[in-house]
Amino acid sequence: MAAFVIMPRQGQSVESCVLGKWHKVKGDAVTEGDLLFTYETDKSTFDEYAGQSGALLDIFFEEGDDVPCLANVCVLGAPGEDISQLMQTSPADAAKTAEAAINTPISTDVKPTALPDTHTEPSAEKIKISPRAKNLAYRAGVDPRAATPTGPGGRVITRDVEALLNAASETRDTPDDLSLQKTVETPAAAQKTAGPQPDKPSPEAAAAAFTFAKHSNIRKTIARSMHASLQNTAQLTLNAALDASDIINFRKNIKAKSEALGLPGVTVGDIALFAVSRVLLGHPPLNAHYADDGLKLFSDVHLGVAVDTDRGLMVPTLFNANRMNLKQISAETRRAAAACKAGDISPDELTGGTFTVTNLGALGVEGFTPVINPPQTAILGVCAITERIKTIDGQLKPYPAMNLSLTFDHRAVDGAPAARFLAGLIQYLENFSLYAALD
Repeated sequence: MAAFVIMPRQGQSVESCVLGKWHKVKGDAVTEGDLLFTYETDKSTFDEYAGQSGALLDIFFEEGDDVPCLANVCVLGAPGEDISQLMQTSPADAAKTAEAAINTPISTDVKPTALPDTHTEPSAEKIKISPRAKNLAYRAGVDPRAATPTGPGGRVITRDVEALLNAASETRDTPDDLSLQKTVETPAAAQKTAGPQPDKPSPEAAAAAFTFAKHSNIRKTIARSMHASLQNTAQLTLNAALDASDIINFRKNIKAKSEALGLPGVTVGDIALFAVSRVLLGHPPLNAHYADDGLKLFSDVHLGVAVDTDRGLMVPTLFNANRMNLKQISAETRRAAAACKAGDISPDELTGGTFTVTNLGALGVEGFTPVINPPQTAILGVCAITERIKTIDGQLKPYPAMNLSLTFDHRAVDGAPAARFLAGLIQYLENFSLYAALD
C-alpha cells in the first residue's frame, strides 16, 4: 500500500532541513532498509531509509530544497500503484506544505532570451517554483514563467527550466547559424594541426583538470561560525606543557584492571575532559557565555567535545560533565562521537556547551591555536605526548610531556586569570591519580 515518507524532525529547534542528495530516482525499485535520501540541518547530516519494499512512485522535492519538517518528501508503494487518492486525502500534501516558501514573484530584472514561437508573453502573476529551478533560471537569464510546470501542484522544477533552455537553444541554432560557425582552415593551420601533438598539456587543459566539491550545509555553518568567531572576539592563546607521567601510569593501571574496574578504553582525552570538568568550576568566567552587557556564568559544566567526521567538525555536548565520573565521561564521549560519525546525532546534543575541548594529540600535533565557539569564552586544545628532557636531582632525565593550548576571549577574561586556570589544570593532570581517588 502506498505511503508517504516525511521529512523527520531532528530536534525541537529544527523547523526545516535541506534535502542533500537523492539515492533513488522516481520509478526505482526499493527494498525495506534501502537508503532513500540524505538531508541536513545546519549542524548535522542524516540518512532516511525506506520503511517498506516496493517502488519510489513520486518525489516532491529536489536536491538543495529547504523542506519543512514533517512535510511529505516522496511516496513509496507497489509498482504502478495509483496514488491519486492518496494525494487527495493527505492532510499534509508536500506541494501545499512548500507553497508558502516557493510562491514568490520572479524579479522583473531578469531578461528572457529567445524563446520558441509558441512562447506567450508571461504575465506578472506569481508562480510556484523550486529554489533550484529559480536559481537556474536566474543564472541562465530566462523567464521561468514561460516554462511548462511538471512538478507536484503545478510547480516549476529544474527539468522544466532545462527544457525551456533546450527549446531556446534549438530556436537559435538554425542551419544558417550553424553554417556560420564553420571555419576555413588555412594551409598553415592545417600543417600545424597535422603535426605531432606535444606531450605537455596545454595551460587550458591543465587549468581544467580539477573537481569541484560543493560545500555541504555543515561546512557552510562551520565557515560562518569560525569566521564570525575570529572577526567578533578578542582571542589570545596560552601554551603550557605538563609532565604526563602520572596520566600514563594511571592508564596502564586501568588497562590492567579494566574488567574489574569497568573502565575499558579510557583515553588521555577522557582524562583531560574529566580534569577540565573539575577545575573549570573554580574559574567561572571561562565556563560562561559572553554578551555585550555581561557574562552568563554557569553553575554546571556543559562540556563540548570536538569530533572529526567525514561530514565535518561536530561538537556534541556532555551536559553536567562535572557530575559524571570518569567511566561515565568516557562512555558518553564514545557514544556521542559514534553518533556524530554515523550522522544520527540529535541537533539538540550539538548545542548548549559552556566550554570546549579539542584534541589533536592523536595526529601528532604539539601545539596549535584552537578557535573559540561563540558565545563560549574559551576552548582548550590537547596536544600530543612527546619525550623531553628536564633536570631531576641535578641530572638530565627524559619525561613524557604534553602541551595544552588555551584560547580565551580577552573581552571576558584577562591573561592572568586564564593562566591560573591553565596552571590549575596542569597541577590536576600531573597528580591525576590522587585527585581521581579523592573525587
